[in-house]
Amino acid sequence: MALLELRNVTRRFGTLEAVKDVTLAVGSGEFFTLLGPSGCGKTTILRMIAGFDAPDAGDILLDGRSLAGVPPEQRPLHTVFQSYALFPHMTVAGNVAFPLEMAGKPAGEIRRRVGETLALVHLEDKADSFPHELSGGQKQRVALARGLVNKPRLLLLDEPLGALDAKLRVEMQSELIQLQRDVGITFVFVTHSQQEALALSHRIAVMRAGRVEQCDEPDTLYTQPANRFVADFIGRINLIEVDVVASSKVQLVLHAPQLGEIAATDPRPIAVGEHGTFALRPELIRVHGHKESADLKNRFEGRVRELLYLGDVTHYTVELAGGLVIEALMPNAAPGRAKFHEVGDSVWVCWRHDAGVFLRG
Repeated sequence: MALLELRNVTRRFGTLEAVKDVTLAVGSGEFFTLLGPSGCGKTTILRMIAGFDAPDAGDILLDGRSLAGVPPEQRPLHTVFQSYALFPHMTVAGNVAFPLEMAGKPAGEIRRRVGETLALVHLEDKADSFPHELSGGQKQRVALARGLVNKPRLLLLDEPLGALDAKLRVEMQSELIQLQRDVGITFVFVTHSQQEALALSHRIAVMRAGRVEQCDEPDTLYTQPANRFVADFIGRINLIEVDVVASSKVQLVLHAPQLGEIAATDPRPIAVGEHGTFALRPELIRVHGHKESADLKNRFEGRVRELLYLGDVTHYTVELAGGLVIEALMPNAAPGRAKFHEVGDSVWVCWRHDAGVFLRG
């Protein structure tokens, strides 16, 4: 049985359906992420789980029991916000102790659990500090400690890393992964950052306009997106309009108006004449010079239009002979060389027949 279940949950605000018939199940000990653009309904779902809002239809269950009518303070869960929501007049220890004090726990137990939880987030030496004396990352760890100190069944995290700078966000991602492993508590995480979701999650529900478009493990979402929206939302990708001209169990032949024939593969039964999109990740594409050979079925001539040197990789934008523009990501692996091609160079763009995925519709 799932720890948390959403069954056909709908939430309306006037004529707007912020959440539309969403059904999800989150397992015990899972790091589960709700991912999507602003306004897709992910924070509304989090608020309904927390009890700050109620669904207009459907039900939310924890450990198989409905949460309908259960006030927020009586739900065995805690929410960590982007703003930290720390009490400025309390020390770090005081902030972390607050939920236990509200629950009427004995003073000895409070001291012990506060000490254990601060050790978990590596803030033992900051127990007597005040929030204004802490860095952004330290404040976030205090907020996490306060959420974990009363050992909730579920920890809800609403864009908890959004206020941190880029480097600190990456550091906190590693800490969150380790923390979740250490405590074994189920995390339900809300973010609009694809990279963050891919790095942290056991599973991700990608949302759009109040609905779940796809719910899968990160690698499945990335390599086998269910539709064009998911493919485009998760990382960089080339999306090419195509028609199916031949189909079998071992080969799929697609035709792109500005490109010609593309050799592909797909285990699903796909009918000749179907229209769709061929989705191809930039890192699966190779860019070769004239004299270099590439024994690949998909090989098209073009010219480098732009390049962006990113240190370990270079991002190329190549305009092919028919006018189609392709993005490719090439590793800068050769010693002493930063770039392999320059703007204006004539090149060959190549990829394997099993590199992309055909998306219907």
